[in-house]
Amino acid sequence: MIEICAIASGSNGNCYYIGNENEAVLIDAGISCKQILLRLKEKNLDPQKVKGIFISHEHSDHIRGARVLAKKIICPVYLTAKTYNAVYKNMRPVWPEFFAPGTVITIGELEVYTFLKNHDASEPCSFRVSHKEKHIGVFTDIGDPCINVVNNLAMCDAAFLESNYDENMLHEGPYPYFLKKRIASSNGHLSNMQSFRLLRENAGNHMKCVFLSHLSAENNTPHLAMEAHQPLTSKFEIKLTSRSGPGEVYIL
Repeated sequence: MIEICAIASGSNGNCYYIGNENEAVLIDAGISCKQILLRLKEKNLDPQKVKGIFISHEHSDHIRGARVLAKKIICPVYLTAKTYNAVYKNMRPVWPEFFAPGTVITIGELEVYTFLKNHDASEPCSFRVSHKEKHIGVFTDIGDPCINVVNNLAMCDAAFLESNYDENMLHEGPYPYFLKKRIASSNGHLSNMQSFRLLRENAGNHMKCVFLSHLSAENNTPHLAMEAHQPLTSKFEIKLTSRSGPGEVYIL
C-alpha cells in the first residue's frame, strides 16, 4: 500500500507526500512548516513517518518551509549542491544531503529516482518514487519535456503532472511580455496542451491516476485544465490539485 497526496500545489507553494505503512518522503516543501504540519494532520498523515524532504530546485515556492520543517521532525533535506548554493541563505537546510542527478536514494522501502529536467534554475530535478513495483512521479516546473521526464513518466502508476497555463489566457493576460516569454519557454512551464500531449504519447497502460498540478491562478482555471485532458479520462483518472489546501489521499 502506498499513499500519495498533494499537500500544496501552485506558484504559491508546492509539497507532495508519498508514503507506505512505515516511512514517507516529501517532494518539495514550498509552504511554511506550520502549514505543512496542519495539512498533514488534516489528512491523517503522520509527519513522523517523513524520513526525507527532496527539493527539486531553489525557487522559494519549493523550499520555503524545508529548513524549519526538517528541524521540527528531525530529517534530512536532499538536494543537489548547485541547488543548495543557489538557495537564499536563510532558507538553506541545516542537515543537507547532497545527491547527484541520476542517482537513486533509498529511504526504508522507498526508492527515490532523481533526474534532471528543463527549468530556469541552477540544477532542476524531478523525482520518481517506487515501492513494491509501484511508481509515482512528481513532474512540475518543466519546460520542454526531456527524455528523462518522458522515460520516467512511462513507468508511473500515478503522477503529479504540471498543467500550469492555458495558452490563450497567458497570451491575452496581464503579464508583461518578458514573463509570458519565460513561462512559455523551453525552460519554463507546461501548458495544458503540452501536458495533455505528454500524457497521450507517453503514459503507460499501467497508469491509474494523474493529478494536474501547479495550476496558475492568473493564466489557467481548473475547468480549462480538466477540459484539455478530457480525452484521456477513458484511459485513467484525471484529478486536480489545489492551490489553497491539501488534496485527497490517493491509495495505490
